[in-house]
Amino acid sequence: MKLFDQVERRGVLTLLPLLLIVLMLAILIDVIDKPALMTSSEQEVVLQPFDPNSFEYEQLRESGVPTAVAAGIVRWRRYGKVYRIEEDLTQVSGMTDSLYTLLKPYIIIADSLAPRPYTERSNSRPAFRENTIPRNPISENKISFTPERFSLDTVSAAYLALWGFSPKQADVILRYRDASGGIRSAEQFRRCYVVSEEMAEKIIPYIIFSVDAAIVCTDDKPTPECELPEFATNLIDINSADSAALVAIDGIGPKSAAEIVKYRNLLGGYHSVEQIAELKTVTESNFEKILPKICCDSFVISKIDINFAGPKELGRHPYVSARALRRIIKQRQLKGGWSRIEELIEQNILSEEEAKRLAPYLRFGTRATE
Repeated sequence: MKLFDQVERRGVLTLLPLLLIVLMLAILIDVIDKPALMTSSEQEVVLQPFDPNSFEYEQLRESGVPTAVAAGIVRWRRYGKVYRIEEDLTQVSGMTDSLYTLLKPYIIIADSLAPRPYTERSNSRPAFRENTIPRNPISENKISFTPERFSLDTVSAAYLALWGFSPKQADVILRYRDASGGIRSAEQFRRCYVVSEEMAEKIIPYIIFSVDAAIVCTDDKPTPECELPEFATNLIDINSADSAALVAIDGIGPKSAAEIVKYRNLLGGYHSVEQIAELKTVTESNFEKILPKICCDSFVISKIDINFAGPKELGRHPYVSARALRRIIKQRQLKGGWSRIEELIEQNILSEEEAKRLAPYLRFGTRATE
């Protein structure tokens, strides 16, 4: 005996797809109603309220913020970024419109950081101004700071701010350094008008002043007024000489001259005359002939901003190995930039030898000084 006739079977077959569609819609609606994200391991993470101005990376991840966005929030905060409104987070790398819509109800901004509305009492000034560098983090105890020795050639405005300089004072010091071709003595540092005598006494013992081997300086005549000694007045500056001038030097042939110029362009300029010994075309015997006849102005070299330079710009430099480049980019994406060359050694990004070679070609910029 048949349970269903032909007409009834057709009806059942017609209804089954419709029932499946209704069931799938019910499941989809239930998933959409849940405020959750899927991690790379396909585990559901329920979103929780989070404060982008105080939560560390691990706390942001526990709140359901994706990995790349959590790293971006912390990275720009360490550059001095303050999130004053929810929409500030849309500028974070990895934050899409759909993701922001999902996260926005869970973003917490402290009332003390929120912008105040414009009033007539504000004397036509903006309601707030965002400082990307703490004004005086030492005196305000905002940052735990342990003084360490540093080089003025590569120091950033952010690191000077840790000593107690205001953002404007730090910017003036860096501009003075760049305009004068480098600060090479304690007296020259004191001459910068934003450096008080009290601040000079505190910071000078920690400063590493660079010394140009081709320039002789004395306490009576500090840089930048230092003069080249008499025997150096007829030397050829390998940072400005063209191939013709180099070939005129006994020991340098056309091929070596071309290589010296090519290597100079790759480096961004020579900071020491000994660097030409790194060229295969310059033999040891020729180098001994060449050395007494050359000099170099190390303060005309081009510097790379390690905090913002792209991978291609960094990778072109002869002193940046493929391994170091990968570590620089990875660490910069995770935790932001640096303020001293010593930090790259501490984080095992550069060896001490690599850092020593590369330091003259680096600067540590911040968004505030650009």
